[in-house]
Order: sequence, then C-alpha cells, then structure tokens
Amino acid sequence: MKYRNFYLLSLLAVVLASVYPLYMGVVTMGSYLENGYIDAANYQKYIIPYTPICIALIASIALMPLIFKLFRRHTLPIISFIGTVLFFVSEFGFEQIKVIEGYEVMPLESWQLSLCMATPEVLRSIGEPIYAANNPAFKIHFYIIAIVIILAVLNVIYGFSKMLREQDFGKKRPLIAQAVSVVIFIGLCILACFTAFYRNGTINISTLSAILMSVFFIIFGITVGIYCGSIFYGKTKLLSKIIPAITASFTTLIMYIGELVLMGGVLFKYGNGFFFEPIEAIQFSAADIIIILLSGVITYIIMQLLNNPRK
Repeated sequence: MKYRNFYLLSLLAVVLASVYPLYMGVVTMGSYLENGYIDAANYQKYIIPYTPICIALIASIALMPLIFKLFRRHTLPIISFIGTVLFFVSEFGFEQIKVIEGYEVMPLESWQLSLCMATPEVLRSIGEPIYAANNPAFKIHFYIIAIVIILAVLNVIYGFSKMLREQDFGKKRPLIAQAVSVVIFIGLCILACFTAFYRNGTINISTLSAILMSVFFIIFGITVGIYCGSIFYGKTKLLSKIIPAITASFTTLIMYIGELVLMGGVLFKYGNGFFFEPIEAIQFSAADIIIILLSGVITYIIMQLLNNPRK
C-alpha cells in the first residue's frame, strides 16, 4: 500500500508540475494545426525542451508498473531508455514547427536560440529577440539538461518505489540526496528561464549573475555525480566515490565547452582581475577551472558522507 500511494502521489506531483509546460504545448500545437505555423506574438517561451521533458516523464512514470512486471530488475535502464526516446521524439517534433515574425520564417529551435542569446536586458533595449542562425551547441545544452532531469527524476521515483515495495531501505540516503539535487537543479533551470541569471548582454557580468551561473554549473555536475553514485552505492571506493566525482567535473566541463562554442570562443567573465581572465593557452579562467573541480570535490564529499555515515 505504501508503494502504491507513493507511486500515485509521484505521478500526480509530476503531472501538476507539468501543467504549464503541457499548456504551452497544447496552445502551440493548436495554433500550428490551425495555421501551419506559429505567430511570434503567440510563441510560448521555452516550450522546448520543457514540454518534451514533461511528456517523457509523465509517460515513463505511467508505464513504470508495467515495465516492472515485464522486466523486474532491468526496470530502471529500460524506463530510462523509454523516457529518453520519448523526449527526443517529442523534441524533434516540436522543432519542426515554424515561427513567423513579419516576413521572417524560422524553425522553432532557432527562435528559441534567439531568446536564449538575448537576455532580458537586451530584450528590453531592442524590443524583440535577436535573430540568430541555428547553433548546434544551443541544442546540445538543452538536450544534456533535459536528459539529466529525466534520468534523475526517474531514478528517484523508481528507487523509492522499489525501496517501499521490497522494504529494503539500503539506498535511502543516496536517493534522498538525488531528490534534493534534482529539485534544486530544476529550480535553477526555471530561474534561468525567467531571468537568464540577470546577464546584461555583455561578456562582463554582475556579481549576482556570476554567483548564479557558478551555482548552476556546480549543481548540474553534482546532480549527475550523485546519479552515478546512487547506481554504484555501497560498492568500492573507485565506483562509489571517485567515479561519481570525476563524472560530476566532466559534466560541468562539457557544459562549459558547450557555452564556449555557443559564445563564439569566449566565456562570460565573472569579475575583474587575473583570477577571472582567460588563461593564455585556453579560454578558461582560474575561476572557471575551480568551478569545474569544485563540482567533483563536493560530489566526492557527498558520496563519502553517504557511504560512510557516522555511527
């Protein structure tokens, strides 16, 4: 009964959290089916990747009991694969929609890119998004973020469901840590959607913007690291602590590289002075390198505490 209640409440919570993204999807599809395109004035911001994420999560969680009956111990990898496939199918479908602004016609993905590149301050100054050619780095950013959210949420819901069903609470600690990290990460993603972390349209950003961006990169890496650590929880030090820490730093590095490509070979500067200046051989500053390493160090500390609780 506890398992069933948790599963139903989890599904309900995901559905409720998805109301607005699903609403955006319905409005967009309605306009597209009626006109064959979306007018820029009626474009629902950030429909990609958040509507496809919600579709993938709801469908995957709804299928979870059936997948468990059919595959038992292989449920998590199979349901994770299904969620990933559903996301990409939905995402690619939405990306084919055309957005029209005056005489300009562009794919929805390019319009979304323009919104990401144009910060709120820039939008206020020019009154409309910057038209930008499609950049694969933009899509890679969104794809990675989406997959991490899907995998982490499914890991938490399946993990707690399995724990309650089998009354085996051995993985309770890493699952709680994963739930906390993914909730914080999703919250930061939502904040970024509405504020673009208060970037000012220039490479030199404010202290507040620098702090928010740094926290976002670190939490992103930690979320992936804890996901890896929860899979290998209780195993050897290499698997349960070192590998998750390396994975966390590598994930943060990948996001930095994506940002570097998206920004045309430069990165946002978090401040003034030597510590924030790009190192000669690379575009990363000492601050950037510390952020990358910090996500791994914090992940290692978290996994150390989870695997070796105080008696």
